[in-house]
Amino acid sequence: MNEAIFPLRAVRRVALYAQGLCTPVDRRATPTLQEIQGTVERLGCVQIDTLQMVQRSQYLVLWSRLGNYNAADLDRLAYDPQHKALFEGWQHAACLIPLSEYRFQIPLMRRLLDDPAVATRTFLAKPGGKEMVNTVRERIRATGPLRGADFEYSGPRRGSWWDWKPAKEALEYLYATGELMISERRNFQRVYDLTERVLPEGVDQIEPTVEERDRHWVELGVRALGACTPAQAGAYSFRTLTVSRAIVNELLREGTVQTIQARLADGETHELIAHREHLPVLEQSAQGGFSTSRTTFLSPFDNLFWAPRRDRQLWGFRQSLEAYLPAHKRQWGYFCLPILHKDQLVGRFDPKLERKEGRLRLKALYLEADVQPEEQLVEEVAKAMGDFMAFHKAKELVIEKSQPQEFGRKLLANL
Repeated sequence: MNEAIFPLRAVRRVALYAQGLCTPVDRRATPTLQEIQGTVERLGCVQIDTLQMVQRSQYLVLWSRLGNYNAADLDRLAYDPQHKALFEGWQHAACLIPLSEYRFQIPLMRRLLDDPAVATRTFLAKPGGKEMVNTVRERIRATGPLRGADFEYSGPRRGSWWDWKPAKEALEYLYATGELMISERRNFQRVYDLTERVLPEGVDQIEPTVEERDRHWVELGVRALGACTPAQAGAYSFRTLTVSRAIVNELLREGTVQTIQARLADGETHELIAHREHLPVLEQSAQGGFSTSRTTFLSPFDNLFWAPRRDRQLWGFRQSLEAYLPAHKRQWGYFCLPILHKDQLVGRFDPKLERKEGRLRLKALYLEADVQPEEQLVEEVAKAMGDFMAFHKAKELVIEKSQPQEFGRKLLANL
């Protein structure tokens, strides 16, 4: 038990350190496949998302940490048999996950197949479901990888995106139970193939117990968050508080994690947990010997925000994805990216990439109410914006609205 009360800056900095968001980007070098893979491994997984006002979230998360890498390299790591080091699976959400984590997916696959209570709720239990699963499986076995669109369907459509046709349901069932994997994406549509043809040889498939899996994921959450509550450690991999609390108690007894006292953004002292690997960073940060110096932009789906309430607890910042709200209910915009400057979240902007014109349009740009557009801040945000534009092959920046107006004017002048 560490009796010191860690200041807010120390908790912020260890959180950013754990997430690989501390040091400035080296603009002289292009990140390698190994560096991209290492970043995903450090985070545990990266969420896949369909929204593409700019690059999709999985690419943005890597850009925030690596700078202007080749986005096609992430696809190579996920889908190219010669370079494959990642796979699509479910962890925090639909994610790209390191192959070293594959075996921790197996208990859920087993439960879907073997647990009678679960099996009765799967597609296989629907009328004609078993026959459709067999048909889809055999067609892929005979013809190779297929999309849902490759199966004809003339039945009724009710218009909802989750209202899949039977063949798509069969594909998703076979994917969830481990018989199929995602071999590639075509126009972002999943392409399914037999796991035996997608999973590289040598991948560890020793099945852990459910308890071993949950322990692994909760410890991963503590390590990836730097300092957090037991509930947040579990939420990082979608574990419940009941599960995570018991595991955290076990990790505390072993000394793998320790409790710390920390002053958070509300000014109050709270008890958190930290992985023993991160204690030196916490202590150095508290003594002023460790600082963060990166300015970058974060996806709304960034791993930094996976733990509930972290935005307010550590930064006094309310991170909000408003894409699924009606336009008249949005406060900030459709797909706002928070602006990270050193160890603070200082603002956000709502971008839209006009690809044909090579133009990045900021429909709105905001600084937090207590942040002033000082020269150093504007210069660093301008450098990050230049990198962001280069990553998107944009030659022009348009700012429709800036709050305060001075921030937008200064940003354009610096660019």
